[in-house]
Amino acid sequence: MDIQLVTDGLKFPEGPIAMADGSIILTEIEGQTLTRVTPDGKKTVVAETGGGPNGAAIGPDGKIYVTNNGGSFHWIKQNGLTIPGPTPPEHKGGYIQRVDIASGKVETIYDSCDGEPLNGPNDLVFDKQGGFWFTDHGCGTPDGRKHGALLYAKPDGSHISRPRGHFISPNGVGLSPDETVVYMADTQLGRLWAFDIESPGVLKAQEGFGPGRVICNLQGYQLLDSLAVEASGKVCVATIINGGITAFDPNGTTEHFPFPDLITTNICFGGPDMRDAWITCSSTGTLYKCRWPRPGLKLNFNA
Repeated sequence: MDIQLVTDGLKFPEGPIAMADGSIILTEIEGQTLTRVTPDGKKTVVAETGGGPNGAAIGPDGKIYVTNNGGSFHWIKQNGLTIPGPTPPEHKGGYIQRVDIASGKVETIYDSCDGEPLNGPNDLVFDKQGGFWFTDHGCGTPDGRKHGALLYAKPDGSHISRPRGHFISPNGVGLSPDETVVYMADTQLGRLWAFDIESPGVLKAQEGFGPGRVICNLQGYQLLDSLAVEASGKVCVATIINGGITAFDPNGTTEHFPFPDLITTNICFGGPDMRDAWITCSSTGTLYKCRWPRPGLKLNFNA
């Protein structure tokens, strides 16, 4: 695959959005900003979010919604790379933010669910109805780990629910083309989950003991990060350690596309034929562009 470097010098980039004007807006988790990158590689700050902005998506109102982990990583510098480390002791939890693109105004719309603080919101995807599924990655503690969850919320702040909980490390989230399935990648397990949707924000009842269907567990030590879905229904998940993008077919088969960073964190699709792909390579602070072999799924909202 022929890849092109768009820009470097980013502070742990994530959450790329392919904008209608050809630019990419992404998060810089370490830099605590939303940043716009134009095709010539120029970078401008859209908003200062604080905390640890991770996933980002355009909502039905044209604003950007951000899953902010609240600063749940201590940053380790090693051999020229930036690596996310343990959760700092001062971490108090994360939140969902709404950002006005034109003004840079940032609002917090959720910081808890059913009275329990959000630990580390990570990724999100909007459905056709305008609500969004999002993951809570959990976070570390001196005594172990707080579990994560799959949640659903409305962008006006009126509703948040936790359809499934008690996962090790939920990360990427995406919807099947017909929106009957929500996919979730678990980082530490190297596992892609599938959950059947009954109605917007509601999952079908669990069958047996499993919380959902397992699409595939990657072999060996491979970690999963954020994801995007192809128009064909394949799920493209950024893969850590075996740096690159792993495309999961719903039948459980996989195909790997390597990228030059062991911490490849996300992918988004755009362009006239939806075959332009942008990939965040976070430990090296870089954004790459390539032509994907198949078109990506067009998201429900853009700006």
